[in-house]
Amino acid sequence: MPNAATASIPADTAAHILIVDDDARIGELLKRYLGDNGFRVTVSKSAEDARRASSGLAFDLIVLDVMMPGENGFDYLTDLRKTSAIPVIMLTARGDADDRINGLESGANDYLAKPFEPRELLLRIDNILRTTQGSRGTSTDAVDFGRFRFTLARRELTKEGQIVRLTEREREIMAMLAARPNATVSRLDLLGDDPNKTDRAIDVQMTRLRRKIEEDPASPSHLQTVRGVGYRLVSD
Repeated sequence: MPNAATASIPADTAAHILIVDDDARIGELLKRYLGDNGFRVTVSKSAEDARRASSGLAFDLIVLDVMMPGENGFDYLTDLRKTSAIPVIMLTARGDADDRINGLESGANDYLAKPFEPRELLLRIDNILRTTQGSRGTSTDAVDFGRFRFTLARRELTKEGQIVRLTEREREIMAMLAARPNATVSRLDLLGDDPNKTDRAIDVQMTRLRRKIEEDPASPSHLQTVRGVGYRLVSD
């Protein structure tokens, strides 16, 4: 009998994602990756399983495969749209134009073809949630921490209302951290397209940011290191 497996919960208020994919390897990969990036995740292996999960849990977004045994993703989405406006990202091996159009006409918010980079899916999820309900389920585009505020829309850092000068790279890093307050952002994600892509490069950037933000950069209270994984911004 199909079942729905729920990943460890980073926080009770974290956005809850439903992955619907009969490929167990993809399901486990996404459960682990999205969980590490601050989401709650439930994995279902079929449309029937997804309905069962949805009857007892409230989800913020669905990542939906097309090619599944029994009811396919297009048919499930068409039926879902009769009663729900929940955001849906179609995730499938089908990548031609007709399938993309079919998915969007069925009510998908976005479409990503396999093989894919988990980081790209993460960015697409963040963009959709930011549009529909605020970043990671919050209703504001600003994150407060101590005497500071970072405004996501303008990528602007202020301290008690006064603008703090940041480099473009520092703004990029702060935007990624502020988009997922209190969640761990991996070193790889923070490095992004940095041509000097090394662990040392991101450590140097974080050291510079801490000098601008922390009262004691050697013992940071806002920009914290998660050893072996990455960093997080601890918000109020």
